[in-house]
Amino acid sequence: MRIRKAGKITEHLWYLGREEAGVYILEGKHGSVMINGAMSFILPDVLQQMREYGIEASKIRKILILHSHFDHVGIVPYFTRNYPGIDVYASAPAWKILAMPKAVEVINSFSRLSERQVGVEGILNSYDMEWRDDITGIILAEGDSIDLGDVTLSILETPGHSNCSLTAFEPERRTLFASDAAGVAYQNFCFPSMNTNITQYLESLEKLKLLPVSYLCADHYGYITGDEAARFAAMTIEEGHKWKANMEDLYRSCGGDIDATAKAITDHFYRQMPDYFITREILEGVFRQMIKFISKNL
Repeated sequence: MRIRKAGKITEHLWYLGREEAGVYILEGKHGSVMINGAMSFILPDVLQQMREYGIEASKIRKILILHSHFDHVGIVPYFTRNYPGIDVYASAPAWKILAMPKAVEVINSFSRLSERQVGVEGILNSYDMEWRDDITGIILAEGDSIDLGDVTLSILETPGHSNCSLTAFEPERRTLFASDAAGVAYQNFCFPSMNTNITQYLESLEKLKLLPVSYLCADHYGYITGDEAARFAAMTIEEGHKWKANMEDLYRSCGGDIDATAKAITDHFYRQMPDYFITREILEGVFRQMIKFISKNL
């Protein structure tokens, strides 16, 4: 079952934000962790929901960034600046990216584009939200964990969507926080967002497929429960192979023209998913990355 409305998932676990993007608050004996940084424009929703649900921002001790793309780090600056002392966790490649001025410029620019895409341009003018060089943190890698006293998150490296992707798994409640590494559950589709390296993406899914999952807490379009959560990684593997084959065929039919193929696959995508939250400009760039990978591996 796919649930896209903010609210309580299980005891001590909350989904906050909007349908397009959200964050998770996992409470433990030694404070709470915010999992994912989402898109910047959800901040007013998150703050309102925290007030409604009685979630105290001062109890957030940690923020876990699952990868460094702009739509997964958006509200991190607000919380680190307004609640000093929060530890921010990410992979070593993610911290390398987040220290690059060009990457920070892209994060801020794409965040503004996405505000316009969903019709909330200017909503953040009163908040200090942009990424700058004042955020540093702690490196996580495969086999590490985040301990909240009575709750522990185990960390896996799951590259493919990005080189810096991490996944967190909470075994007691069988809860998986895989970000885009597990696919995007848009409406009744499963989109395999294998942006950077298609081979690695599918390999990471094979790793996730082995985990016993009751709750798959995605970064876009809410969370998934029950049987669908348990088999979602396998579903994304199947869809991944289909998208890969389709893109290969389209690349050939476009005569090996990467830009023409990226435009054609973007047209196809928006015919299926017309109100997807990412702008065409950004998504066509994503597909260009995928086609470049395919062109080198055919």
